[in-house]
Amino acid sequence: MSRIGKMPIAIPAGVTVEVAENNKVTVKGPKGELTRVLPSEMTIKVEDGHVVVERPNDLKREKSLHGLTRSLLNNMVTGVNAGFEKKLEVNGVGYRAAKNGNTLNLTLGYSHPIDMVDPEGITTEVQGNVIIVKGIDKELVGQHAANIREKRAPEPYKGKGIKYADETIRRKVGKTGKK
Repeated sequence: MSRIGKMPIAIPAGVTVEVAENNKVTVKGPKGELTRVLPSEMTIKVEDGHVVVERPNDLKREKSLHGLTRSLLNNMVTGVNAGFEKKLEVNGVGYRAAKNGNTLNLTLGYSHPIDMVDPEGITTEVQGNVIIVKGIDKELVGQHAANIREKRAPEPYKGKGIKYADETIRRKVGKTGKK
């Protein structure tokens, strides 16, 4: 039995979960609404304040989809209730980030500034050298944060670039001079 898949998902107050045909799940909450079509092999039931995911048999494919379906549902419920956020740090001399409307302006040592428009449902904030990406869809928040980091990934010698706030960069020793 899947240890993750068999755990019921508690539905917080103010959140509603609706399951339509072909496992089209709609979750509504105080922060917004998310809709997703989940694997049709799984059985999704909403009963007395909990969502339960069950699988029909113990085939390898169903076993792997069981935990995945439950995790996706849990992320939807958490997103519409509390939301998700990722923090990125900009490190380097002359590297800076600024917010202009719904556009993130990055100066990262290139010959040109980089402008990134926030996708629908995602907001970015800049506080000093920290960029905060917020939204209700965990997948979109993570992807947009990865796209921002990709513009100048941290390098191992001085640590310059954009890194996640909880990321540690493995540093390398620079070259030594001849004697």
